[in-house]
Amino acid sequence: MKTFFIILLISAAAAAGWFLRPHLSESGKASDTPGRKVLYYQSAMHPWIKSDKPGRCTICGMELTPVYEGQKGFDSASGDTIALTPSQIHVLDVQTSDARIQPLTRTLHVAGVIDDDARRHRLISAWVDGRVEKLYANHHGIEVVEGTPLALIYSPALLQAEREYRQLSGDLKKTTALRLRQMGLTDAQIEALPQKPADTLTSEILAPLTGTVVQHDIYEGQYVTTGQKLFEIADFSIMWFNFLAYEQDMPWIKTGQTVSVTTPSQPGRTFEGKITFIDPNFDEATRSTKVRVELANPPVDGRRPLLHRLYADGAVKVDAPDTLTIPKPALLQTGPEAVVYVDQGGGAYERRVVQPGRRGDALVEILSGLKAGEKVVTNGNLLIDGQAEMNRSFTTHPEPPASAAPPSPSDAGGDTLTAPQQQALSDFIKLADAMAATLSADDLGAFNKASGPAMEQTASLTESLQSRTGLAPALKTLTDSSHFHGFDDLKKARTAFHAFTSAAAPVMESLRAVKGVPAFNIWECSMVDQAIPGAPRKGRWVQVAGRAGANPFFGKEMLDCASEIKP
Repeated sequence: MKTFFIILLISAAAAAGWFLRPHLSESGKASDTPGRKVLYYQSAMHPWIKSDKPGRCTICGMELTPVYEGQKGFDSASGDTIALTPSQIHVLDVQTSDARIQPLTRTLHVAGVIDDDARRHRLISAWVDGRVEKLYANHHGIEVVEGTPLALIYSPALLQAEREYRQLSGDLKKTTALRLRQMGLTDAQIEALPQKPADTLTSEILAPLTGTVVQHDIYEGQYVTTGQKLFEIADFSIMWFNFLAYEQDMPWIKTGQTVSVTTPSQPGRTFEGKITFIDPNFDEATRSTKVRVELANPPVDGRRPLLHRLYADGAVKVDAPDTLTIPKPALLQTGPEAVVYVDQGGGAYERRVVQPGRRGDALVEILSGLKAGEKVVTNGNLLIDGQAEMNRSFTTHPEPPASAAPPSPSDAGGDTLTAPQQQALSDFIKLADAMAATLSADDLGAFNKASGPAMEQTASLTESLQSRTGLAPALKTLTDSSHFHGFDDLKKARTAFHAFTSAAAPVMESLRAVKGVPAFNIWECSMVDQAIPGAPRKGRWVQVAGRAGANPFFGKEMLDCASEIKP
């Protein structure tokens, strides 16, 4: 009986081995299937994980499945997932950052004028006719204290009223006191009239507030009439910084926010104040409204630092509540669609469409399409996006039948450029070199002139190279960034040039090995983000061969900050 059971087990094992053999050949080792060549090993759960040797998935740990010659392997879903080798990741300098829930900070840079507090600004006019006998506030800029005399005035009418007040009593005296107030005397002056010497013919004009005399319109010996302007006094202890806010700024600006103010008249100093008023009336022409900031202006060494009607710059620092954010370089938006590339691990990066919200100084709010904790690519994403575009173009066009003849070199672009293509490339290289050279020389006028034909020459290059396989997405990006219409400062010019050269460098790099391409060099700066806020750390540009690298992003400030990218 025991022998019978042993024979039965051996037979069952043999049958199971015969049944499983063809299945193991599909998921087992190459040696199990003589005559069939293994193309590569692939993860069934994470199709972008591939290897030329047996092993396990670096993400889930599942054993890799062999893909044999004639098999397609596992589908990676679409051209939106890009797989890179470790060496490619290193060469592209791919960097990632987490999507996080955190405050969104933005600094609004504004410009305006320093003015005095309109509520503490007074015009002093003559209450009665008379002659100025003595002038104490006799020049602009003199500081006066409330209640101190500004001038002595001789007025027969005022002198007669003062004498009547000293002689009367009861209700008549009260009536005369009211008359004296109407003639410009203060209550303290009226109460002091009994002690005023009888032979004094003048009366004092007192300062109604402490401040600075910004204008005086009288001189000693001058006759004045009732209502005539005498002095103008402003209190400069509190100053107003008035600036214009536009419609797009209004969601960020609120009363009570702190504003940092700087002015060329006080280099190195920053004054801080609060927003106290936002004018509810918008200017229809400029679509802007006035915003007021109050700044303390105490005297320093006998002088107030903030002068009247100075030009000043302001920085309004605003914080939004915690929201899902990513760094600004991670977001790619060349049209209505905004995308990011999400690190899936193992060298795979998924193209993800997202909906951006508000934009801060360094972060962008993400309303949908991402979750907190996911890693997004912040550097190298432009080149990854170009590869994704090519992948999608391959997946959306069916492969030709096996019997079809391969395309001729002229149909696919070939490995040799035609004469028109060489000429278009030569013109484009000279254009890119001229733009870089003018910026490296800090010559804005020359840059505006050099960039004039950019749109036309880029269109010519695109037309001549459109037959080359895989270049269409990169050429479209280059065309979209070639619009130059003149700039009024170098910073704006360099920002526009950065977008242009970021699109041009990948196109030129892809053509280096093609026969007939005119000689050129590609240079790189590793500190571009310090010259152009929000830009990736590294940036490249194209120059004609033989010219030493001159940095267009910093110009004369750091002209030699450049390293050549060899083929």
